[in-house]
Amino acid sequence: MEENRAVTAYRQALRVLPPPLRQRALSVSQEEQERAEEVRLRVGRPLSLVLPWGERWLEGNPVTGRDLEQLVELASGASFHAVADQVRRGYLTVAGGHRIGLCGSAVLREGEVQGLRNLSSADLRIARQLPGAGEGVLERLCREGRLESTLILAPPGLGKTTLLRDLIRRVSQGEGCHPLRVALADERGEVAALYRGVPQLEVGPRTDVMEGCPKAQGLMLLLRAMNPQVLAVDEITAPEDVAALRTAVGCGVTLLATAHGRDREDLERRELYRPLLREGMFQKLVRILRRGDGRQYEVEELGR
Repeated sequence: MEENRAVTAYRQALRVLPPPLRQRALSVSQEEQERAEEVRLRVGRPLSLVLPWGERWLEGNPVTGRDLEQLVELASGASFHAVADQVRRGYLTVAGGHRIGLCGSAVLREGEVQGLRNLSSADLRIARQLPGAGEGVLERLCREGRLESTLILAPPGLGKTTLLRDLIRRVSQGEGCHPLRVALADERGEVAALYRGVPQLEVGPRTDVMEGCPKAQGLMLLLRAMNPQVLAVDEITAPEDVAALRTAVGCGVTLLATAHGRDREDLERRELYRPLLREGMFQKLVRILRRGDGRQYEVEELGR
């Protein structure tokens, strides 16, 4: 069942490719369809598939500039105006939560990127949800049935966003704890992947999503407008993010957040993250560790 879901996601993502490229990408083995992470298009180069074990070129004619134009046309439903704001940020989200990253010549106005022209490459990232990633974790984040503020910590590529998404879903649905209203600041659309206002990745029935604005602003807007019980954000990266979380804690809101790092000592050494620990914003720390082909989650109590 899981394998079929993975193949379905792959084939759904390919719908935005021009037909000749789509057929080429469909010609790969079922295992590659199940495991593919990205499809890469570079002008003058063959179409390629990014797999866990490396990038593989697919036989056929090189990708052309017209192929990339068609990709955007198909992804936007032939309405470039509808996706112009997303393209300005260098990517766009399509049905299913799949994301297309774009490169080319930037069009600048007063130092700000207004769009892209002469597209040179595209990265079709295949969205695959892993329901159950948070199984056995949420229970360890609760005290007397109440969710405690939790920081998820891991180096890039170990599944912080995947775990965050599944915890949001579980909290919102009431799996393992009392159901709570969750507000998600999803700056880059990587957690919920809104498409025409609808989350393409499951984040639960009581979750409100603010997408496309800087995290700190999104957190404050959600705090003021949506009366959340839980505030969630992926990747704390700036002092403004920390300040917004501090305000939320002062309002009695529980936090779910992620950060790049290896362990508690790593956080203590970094000026940005030090206040998170010293001011007691979080009560639980989840570390993600690689174990063979899988992941292990270690939950640590923080100072109260």
